[in-house]
Amino acid sequence: MYLSYLVDVPENKGKVTFRNKGNAKYVYYEYDRIYDPTKQYTTVKRVTIGKVSDDDKTKMRPNENFRKYFPEVDIPEERGDNCRSSCLKAGAYMVINQTIKETGLDKKLEDIFGNKAAGIILDFAAYSIVTEGNAAQYYPDYAYNHPLFTPDMKVYSDSTISDFLRTISENQRQSFLDCWNEERNHRERIYISYDSTNKNCEAGNISMVEYGAAKADTGTPIFNYAVGYDLNNSEPLMYEKYPGSINDVSQLQFMVEKVKGYGYRNIGFILDRGYFSKDNLKYMDSNGFGFIIMVKGCKEFISEQVRNHKGTFENDWANQIAEFGVYGKTVHTFVYPADTKKRYVHIFYSAGKAAGERSRLEENIREMQKYLARYQDTEHNFGPLFHKYFHMHYNKETGHFVYGEPNLKVIRDELDLCGYFAIISSEKMDAKEAIGLYKNRDVSEKVFRADKSYLGNRSLRVASEEAASTKIFIGFIALIIRCKIYTALKNKAKELVKKPNYLTVPAAIRELEKIEMIRQLDNVYRLDHAVTKTQKVILSAFNIDPAHVKYKANYISEVLKGRN
Repeated sequence: MYLSYLVDVPENKGKVTFRNKGNAKYVYYEYDRIYDPTKQYTTVKRVTIGKVSDDDKTKMRPNENFRKYFPEVDIPEERGDNCRSSCLKAGAYMVINQTIKETGLDKKLEDIFGNKAAGIILDFAAYSIVTEGNAAQYYPDYAYNHPLFTPDMKVYSDSTISDFLRTISENQRQSFLDCWNEERNHRERIYISYDSTNKNCEAGNISMVEYGAAKADTGTPIFNYAVGYDLNNSEPLMYEKYPGSINDVSQLQFMVEKVKGYGYRNIGFILDRGYFSKDNLKYMDSNGFGFIIMVKGCKEFISEQVRNHKGTFENDWANQIAEFGVYGKTVHTFVYPADTKKRYVHIFYSAGKAAGERSRLEENIREMQKYLARYQDTEHNFGPLFHKYFHMHYNKETGHFVYGEPNLKVIRDELDLCGYFAIISSEKMDAKEAIGLYKNRDVSEKVFRADKSYLGNRSLRVASEEAASTKIFIGFIALIIRCKIYTALKNKAKELVKKPNYLTVPAAIRELEKIEMIRQLDNVYRLDHAVTKTQKVILSAFNIDPAHVKYKANYISEVLKGRN
């Protein structure tokens, strides 16, 4: 995050270096050297502290690292309190404010962080929801023309926000999660959808950032981010961040322990196929937690179950599950040879899925054949996928590749399995109930899409450990608010005969941003025009009527009257 003012480029000879990237010239600071006596090699630790100004090569725009390593440098005065637009976009703020009040987020944050910090957290969360961005240097532009949650709606500069991100402690963040989960009904039977993703981060001095199996590989190190989502009540319960090199399967057991620590007992987990392992099934059993988990079709025991029951249910109308376009059958059996407990294996077949999978497999085989033909009579190494689908023949004398003979058995077996998939449940239920519960996790998958696409959190734009952790935390607060907005709009759409296209979160936010307040010569903000028909429908999803809009507008005006 680069701040909005300029400072002199430090003159520390030997410590300050420069690197050109594209059209920008970045300034690096050497903060440490570590000597490894075994390798007799010194590792130099450097971080970016700013980028050189285009207009004056002796000046640079600093970032958070500069503030960390050069605290003695004075910063320009902050933007004045009276620097605010004469036109405020108030509609989205009203909905977000209503959602915050209903969830009690404001009180919880104030009790833990204090009024000022709670206001900044909520403002930055609102900024992420409304603008779909998370770059702190642009936050003042948002604050310039929006009502705020800070005391007296005070506008803080990007340098203040930068400092704030480094002041929130891990104890405070954990206190919020404890408070958020403490008030839940722990006796209620709920299903928690647990899923993870990873995010890119180029900052080299953040310990959790490591190279790993990135879902979107940009060549930069990553960290992992996971959310536990209560499907019954449609809200995120917890989040966790962990190093990028740790995979999903191994992290699940640590998450289960955290769930126990929050007091949940009567729960089941709904998990994606990435979490399936023998150890995880045993661990869930030992803790008394139920689970529903998708299993990859290529797993040997699933392939065996499919072959055993193929042809016994796919054409039986009684086994049709119309709402999901599949046929299903449930088998009570052991999942793996050493298993001590029978599971409910729900086998499904989809004709549409089969057609798509067959088409892709056939196209892949054809493309591989073309690739093999290009390297005929040459010395070339082929990947394991080629050796899976082809018997590779080589010239014994020269070692050159001659041709690839299709492995008909392997290809035939995979074609036979197209369209089949399985879900395993620890509790007794039929195939329809199992797929219905699993499909509910679509909501949690939307949570991750929202976090990356609609909250601007695909990458972290920070340069310190503390700021990274705080930004992740604020992202979770934004996720709670956005999930509540999503649920309210979804429920409203169900009430209508025809679902309008403006009852999605992005479309609703765009429409609500059109509710504006104008400041006139008497220094009073007033609504610019009446609420439109479309806006009334959106606002009604949150039990807000035009009279309430006028009331909130008057409140905003009163708060700002003395500050402008």
